[in-house]
Amino acid sequence: MDDKLHHVAVTGIVIKDGKYLIVRRSLKKEPFAGKWTVPGGKLEIHDYLSKPRDTSVHWYNVLENVLKREIKEEVGLEIKNLGYLTSLSFLKKDIPVIVISLYAYYDFGEVVLNEESIDYAWVSLEEAKNYDLIEGIYDELLMLDRLLNRDKVEEWKGGSGNENRM
Repeated sequence: MDDKLHHVAVTGIVIKDGKYLIVRRSLKKEPFAGKWTVPGGKLEIHDYLSKPRDTSVHWYNVLENVLKREIKEEVGLEIKNLGYLTSLSFLKKDIPVIVISLYAYYDFGEVVLNEESIDYAWVSLEEAKNYDLIEGIYDELLMLDRLLNRDKVEEWKGGSGNENRM
């Protein structure tokens, strides 16, 4: 394993009318084929290199722009008012993947799925318990629900009681 190589991904919980958008991954999409999750995807070099720098050496809002691109590509929606929720890491074929979990509000558009997903639903926190979510996604929804309800939000703890019915 190359200790200098990481993949970086960004996921986003989209909020609309008090509900959260979840999508079911294609049965051919690894990892987590057929599981329910939130949209997102990998940071790609063109996400910043193809754009003008914001200072003489920096690009700003890179992760935010990646999420906007991924949400548009995967579900056809425009989003606004992005915020940070948490981060995580996992190994995908011995390559470390860093995932930054954000949230955003629906701006406009109708859901149109690309080939990466086979279904979608707008769910409340309670309704989300009825879906076979990737482990940790329910806990992220819970964190966001608490944040939106102005409760004290701490770092991800897990153990919500919805530990993914594998």
